[in-house]
Amino acid sequence: MEEMDAQLFVMDDPKSVVSEAFRVLRTNLQFSSIDRPLKKVVVTSSIPQEGKSTVIANLAVSIASAGSRVLLVDADLRRPKLYKLFLLENYKGLSNLLAEDLPLDTVVNTTKVENLHVITSGPVPPNPAEVLGSAKMKNFLDEVASLYDMVLIDAPPVNSVADAAILSTLVDGVILVVEEGSTEREAAVAAKQQLDKVNARILGVVLNKVKQQKGGGYYYYYYYYGEGDHKRKKKKIT
Repeated sequence: MEEMDAQLFVMDDPKSVVSEAFRVLRTNLQFSSIDRPLKKVVVTSSIPQEGKSTVIANLAVSIASAGSRVLLVDADLRRPKLYKLFLLENYKGLSNLLAEDLPLDTVVNTTKVENLHVITSGPVPPNPAEVLGSAKMKNFLDEVASLYDMVLIDAPPVNSVADAAILSTLVDGVILVVEEGSTEREAAVAAKQQLDKVNARILGVVLNKVKQQKGGGYYYYYYYYGEGDHKRKKKKIT
């Protein structure tokens, strides 16, 4: 679990190069919404293990640290990860709220970051796509958008299941995460096509796990997506 907490770079090492990159991403989002304010944004990836949950968690911390009220929602009901990143319990979350009509305040978690709240995924339902595409989900997003400055939603990879495409129809925009040196061009193109089919507003693409030059060598980081995969490694190339 400590390894996962260490992936919140913006919180743990705000002066790092990675943290600065998330501040740039935050600024780019602000400039992309001058004429069309963003309240609800989905972050997805083309395939698993591209680091989308790490990206959305750090983006949420960055926005909250700037003074905005942020709600981070784990809508990856099949392979949730945010509860691990923020060291939260996941016995009750989004799936309970939608299926059991729970009050919102019973599933919202505070975090160590001021202004940042998290709703974990909750138990895995038998029909995630149907749950996420329901009228209750739309009503939930409308409600929280009125309470927070920004609602960030972690969605499954768009090429794997229909969940991300469904969610993209309920929000103001989508950020696509791809991995440098790993994501195949065909996968990235297919992801864009899937989002285009539902007329999703693609705000941009985040190139993740970019090699970072330091001390004459190159360091790069490995992240793993999915239950049970929670190790981060750093390797120097000379």
